[in-house]
Amino acid sequence: MRIWPGHPYPLGATWDGKGANFALFSENATAVELCLFSEDDAKRQTDRIRMTERTNYVWHVYLPDARPGLLYAYRVYGPFEISNGHRFNSSKLLLDPYAKAINGDIDWNDSLFGYIMGDPDEDLSFDERDSSEYLPKCALIDTRFNWEEDAPLRTPWGKTLIYELHVRGFTARHPAVPEKMRGTYAGLAHPAVIEHLKALGVTAVELMPIHHFVVEKHLFDKGLTNYWGYNSIGYFAPDPRYSHSRREGAPVDAQVVEFKTMVKHLHRAGIEVILDVVYNHTAEGNHLGPTVCFRGIDNASYYRLVEGDRRYYMDYTGCGNTLNMVHPRTLQLIMDSLRYWIQEMHVDGFRFDLAAALARELHEVDRLGAFFDIIHQDPVISRAKLIAEPWDLGEGGYQVGNFPALWAEWNGIYRDTVRGFWRGDDGLVSDLAYRLTGSSDLYEGDGRKPYASVNFVTAHDGFTLADLVSYNEKHNEANGEDNQDGHNHNLSWNCGVEGPTDDPGVNELRARQQRNFIATLMLSQGVPMLQAGDETGHTQHGNNNAYCQDNKTTWLNWNIGESREQLLEFTRLMTRLFHEHPVLRRRKFFQGRRIRGSEVRDLVWFRADGEEMTEDDWNNPLAHSIALRLAGDAIDEVDDHGAHITDDTLLVMMSAEAGPIEFTLPAHRSDVEWELIVDTRFPLGRPANPVSLRGGVKYGMEARSLALFKLRREE
Repeated sequence: MRIWPGHPYPLGATWDGKGANFALFSENATAVELCLFSEDDAKRQTDRIRMTERTNYVWHVYLPDARPGLLYAYRVYGPFEISNGHRFNSSKLLLDPYAKAINGDIDWNDSLFGYIMGDPDEDLSFDERDSSEYLPKCALIDTRFNWEEDAPLRTPWGKTLIYELHVRGFTARHPAVPEKMRGTYAGLAHPAVIEHLKALGVTAVELMPIHHFVVEKHLFDKGLTNYWGYNSIGYFAPDPRYSHSRREGAPVDAQVVEFKTMVKHLHRAGIEVILDVVYNHTAEGNHLGPTVCFRGIDNASYYRLVEGDRRYYMDYTGCGNTLNMVHPRTLQLIMDSLRYWIQEMHVDGFRFDLAAALARELHEVDRLGAFFDIIHQDPVISRAKLIAEPWDLGEGGYQVGNFPALWAEWNGIYRDTVRGFWRGDDGLVSDLAYRLTGSSDLYEGDGRKPYASVNFVTAHDGFTLADLVSYNEKHNEANGEDNQDGHNHNLSWNCGVEGPTDDPGVNELRARQQRNFIATLMLSQGVPMLQAGDETGHTQHGNNNAYCQDNKTTWLNWNIGESREQLLEFTRLMTRLFHEHPVLRRRKFFQGRRIRGSEVRDLVWFRADGEEMTEDDWNNPLAHSIALRLAGDAIDEVDDHGAHITDDTLLVMMSAEAGPIEFTLPAHRSDVEWELIVDTRFPLGRPANPVSLRGGVKYGMEARSLALFKLRREE
């Protein structure tokens, strides 16, 4: 094969229509080899090319005879000096950090480790076995794709409704999706699936990690798997496990085409695609992990190492290592990855796993660190939706409310407050008021808007909504860790019985509690996020850490009975109300005063007796009920054409009391009349006959229930 010098940019393997350029960064390497493999037998090496050109620590070569489909990997030579953080071992084949497609998964073998396993000194030893047979290979691809008229949707934050899902689990049991397409990118683009999302009012799907990931050896040895996928190794490559095309034996690049096709179909339906990305750590783990990519390419550059003992890794993630955000090439890797997914794959945004770890420049979390500086000035990335999981496992890592402007955050305080309120915990009405109105205590002081708060009650990590109201304790025995894994602080309540029951009273209460949570979520200012399956009562049987369960525990069951069908219809009702009422989707925080001549203040809080809340009421630890009136004629916002936005005036009444309670409907004038829109006591959210009541009249509410009224307008 002919060999030309090539260029140091772009990094990775790039097909230009005539040949391919290969470029790999390694600051501390002494030599690099590009290894080529047979497309018919990925274990058979066909060529080994010494890369002699090096520019700014980038090793590069151009192969004019290379064509898409070519399989390749690297061997990198350098010092084995663990005290200085160097773990070079040319016996280990290495993945390209910029690979755009990878042809399979790791086949676990001891040769994948750079040290002799079982040796008394463990990682201080040096293993010379060749690992090439057991490592998947990178593939050169042609990135061309007919996007037709596809373009970013740019749905405003204030109109966004996020739906978190797992590509495999969402359609693995879907009866309308052809069996061979279930659990794939193609399955997610199936018309029946898109119709469900549209009917649910979803404007964005947030996909759990689809970057190429590794199933940890300790899980593999137990016969388990990494179902969630928070163990990335390829930040440019969609994982082939979710590719229908790869199952059918198509070329490696078909998985990329399938992903792009999925995005195109979702965009046509008006649904954005947000990726859950894991840039905080890699699948190589701690000092005892395998050598499959970054560790063998340039360990000291890519990873945060312990000062004074560079044998070990700084671990802010609980996963063994942390990427070195101080090094410019590591930052470049992440920024290049983000731009690639936006420009080449057309995704609309990102949710950053353990984002606080990305903000650590030295040890403390620095929200003005280089990571944020670069994103904010980037003309491509800064226009995407950026969502932080605002915590990590290190000291000072809980940073809810502390991310800079431009970022939205998973609001864990919202989750905990709403859970505690509906459980009946004391002293939460004051905190609940902040959560219902966009968490101004967390975001307003930094110039952010209510939509900085991504509100959620449940997510992949923890109980499902059905389990939140059915279990007091986690039941994770199937994970093989003696029920020691997973959260213990769940703020859940089983309504009197642990787990499944035939008691009709308990089941009725559980169903009502689920409606309470969904209604609260949709009536709160901020961006609502639903977890897939919560709308149909999906259960994981009390497992609150189902990361290793790739089975019916996590796969959604689409064959639902009457009660779950009712929950689905109720959820659709609430999402319709969210989209229909701009007073629920304010872009500005409430001011607590009359706006533009409104007859009432934009927001008023009431006790159950119809009187406004006093300071004593806010401080009453035994208060478990509250009402808020949202003035539709005092929104003080304009639409895209400059017209003032108006809406109905809504009244939300919430009672977490253990027994029935009467609420007096407020009356700011004598002819006020309220029309009932929602009451969670009813399985479908509404009574059989319309209810309309005058202001000053009492409305009886069921124990632990929510009611929503609309002010009837003058004819």
